[in-house]
Amino acid sequence: MFDEIFNNTGNTKSFSKGAILQSAGQKLTKAFYVKKGLLKSYIVDEKGKEHIFMFAPEGWIVSDIESQAFNNQTVLFIEAIENSQVVIVEVDDFSQLEKNQKEFKLILEALTKRIGVMQRRILSLMSASARERYEYFIQTYPELPNRVPQKMIASYLGITPEALSTIRNKIIKGN
Repeated sequence: MFDEIFNNTGNTKSFSKGAILQSAGQKLTKAFYVKKGLLKSYIVDEKGKEHIFMFAPEGWIVSDIESQAFNNQTVLFIEAIENSQVVIVEVDDFSQLEKNQKEFKLILEALTKRIGVMQRRILSLMSASARERYEYFIQTYPELPNRVPQKMIASYLGITPEALSTIRNKIIKGN
């Protein structure tokens, strides 16, 4: 359903694994709907370390919401983790979607769910243990552990790859 909505609004483009779709410091002009593949959004700190903000598998929309909301330069990079097919929607074209209230309502519902996932993630980073964050990650993205390196999952969880390995081993052993 979303494929049809976004195909009528944006342009479909293929990206190779590792392609950067958006860099930090740009004016936000686009949102990306993932038809096939997997994207990630992330920041790079002053030491050059990558911190993954979110994963966007098939059917997800990814953009720099803060940049859009406050008309700031983007702070997030968006990169293809796998070869991906993406519909690129110009931010200004979302006004076309508003004209068809039924379709726009569906998009708003999907975005609200994604915002809920992000809110839960932020709250868990503030209060949950690393194991609890990993368990929530598995519930939210059940297919991703087979699709992304453990290093990326650790970055997303805010822990080291070694800590993630320890957590996974404890879960396997039933501890």
